[in-house]
Amino acid sequence: MSRRHELLHHQNQLSEARQIIGAMQSLAFIEVRRLRRVLEIQQGVVAGLYRAARDLLGFHSELLPEAPPGSPLFLVLGSERGFCGDFNEPLLQTLQQCLAETGNKNTGFVACGRKLSGHLETHPQLKATFEGATVLDEVDGTLIRLANGLAGFLKGDAPLIVIYHGGTDDGIIARPLLPPFAELRDQPREFAFPPQLNVTPTQLMQELADQYLFAALHEILYVSLMAENHRRMQHLEGAVRHLDKRLNSLKTRENQLRQEEIIEEIEVILLNAENVSSSDSNTD
Repeated sequence: MSRRHELLHHQNQLSEARQIIGAMQSLAFIEVRRLRRVLEIQQGVVAGLYRAARDLLGFHSELLPEAPPGSPLFLVLGSERGFCGDFNEPLLQTLQQCLAETGNKNTGFVACGRKLSGHLETHPQLKATFEGATVLDEVDGTLIRLANGLAGFLKGDAPLIVIYHGGTDDGIIARPLLPPFAELRDQPREFAFPPQLNVTPTQLMQELADQYLFAALHEILYVSLMAENHRRMQHLEGAVRHLDKRLNSLKTRENQLRQEEIIEEIEVILLNAENVSSSDSNTD
């Protein structure tokens, strides 16, 4: 096989890789668009529940439990698939900082996402790993697995803190979810009269807490998955630029080799023509 044919073969391979990466980039872009739409709705739900709890606790602050003395359980949300650069590294660093701040070697954590879990398999404080979502349609299944799994590790009123990517500008977020509404303690009232209730304040608070935890974890999963796909788009964009540059370089080199082959063919033709002329002269 000539050098030019080898280059052509290599170009074809890179072109196929370029098409595959381009398709992956397009899928990540579509997923970001889909997630952005549902995330806006979910954030509205979470905000509504939060406002309702704030209004209730303004008149019934006794419903908030005291801060639990136990060690928190950390939930780390990483990537399920690859091609997203250093998406998991900042999460690992934040986790180590949080574990060090607790000062308790018995403090545990749970990892969600196959790629993230691969970095933590031998960690002595790892309690469990769960599969993450790769697309929007898998978020509900991930939420159910996490809810069922976390129930076995949360004892009593133990705090739960979720570590995840908050988006392009927000960086890594360590967000307390349990106990719910703890930051609303001693908040000033916004209304002069208490809300009119059809159930007892305790019952309403319990229902609000349950709904809020479910909705907030749903929101966090959406945010994390959108951040993962956004990082994947950026990472694949760099790969596409590199491949395009490499293909242009190979195309230029292939043209040079083709010109050299044409020159060699012309030289052979001229040489054969000279030989024919010499043979005719000798015959005469």
